[in-house]
Amino acid sequence: MVGFAPLTSRGSQQYRALTVPELTQQMWDSKNMMCAADPRHGRYLTASAMFRGKMSTKEVDEQMINVQNKNSSYFVEWIPNNVKSSVCDIAPRG
Repeated sequence: MVGFAPLTSRGSQQYRALTVPELTQQMWDSKNMMCAADPRHGRYLTASAMFRGKMSTKEVDEQMINVQNKNSSYFVEWIPNNVKSSVCDIAPRG
């Protein structure tokens, strides 16, 4: 299941820069999923998050750990370190 953040129109992207916590929260929001499913009705085996733009990898890692800790019941416990993240410092075009 793919989530996308920020999920905005091209015209409104230039008006507001989002923080890493805001992007992370939006990424896991069921309204930002690319299919008609609610991830809260199942469990995650693994997850991957890819961020683009200039941001701190430390902050990204902290936010991903926070998400996993807050939502631990949605992640299987028998796969350790099942959330991976990466940061590409080249901002998306647009």
